[in-house]
Amino acid sequence: MALLQPSRIRVLAIGKVKRPWLLDGIAFYAKRLPGLEVVELKDSTQAKEADAVRNARKPAERLVLLTEEGRKLDSLRFAEQLGDWASERVALVIGGADGHSPALRQEADALLSLSALTFPHELARLVLMEQLYRASTILQGGPYHRT
Repeated sequence: MALLQPSRIRVLAIGKVKRPWLLDGIAFYAKRLPGLEVVELKDSTQAKEADAVRNARKPAERLVLLTEEGRKLDSLRFAEQLGDWASERVALVIGGADGHSPALRQEADALLSLSALTFPHELARLVLMEQLYRASTILQGGPYHRT
């Protein structure tokens, strides 16, 4: 299994994070994932958000939408999946309040779920950042449950 390369992963997130405690948490994990890029996209209608994702996506970047209906993975399986994609560029997309448009879902290379629970986009971003850091630790053979 390959190591996680944060510089090959981008988080495309609809909406801005406004709560200071969430900003602090996201910054905490961002420091531990050097090279990871987080791109904030304007919240709007599903169609406009989908266009924003398409415009922000880089050529040959795997499109992975995070949605509660996506494949549910535990932390070990999430790390393994990222390890499998290690040689690729990956865009992990957090949708807006209304989720992803059906058209964007059709274009996606994968649908993943962070949880069966529904999170506000700000909290989903923090959870994703923590799980990316945890995946990195797992792939390095570290004690992931102690991160």
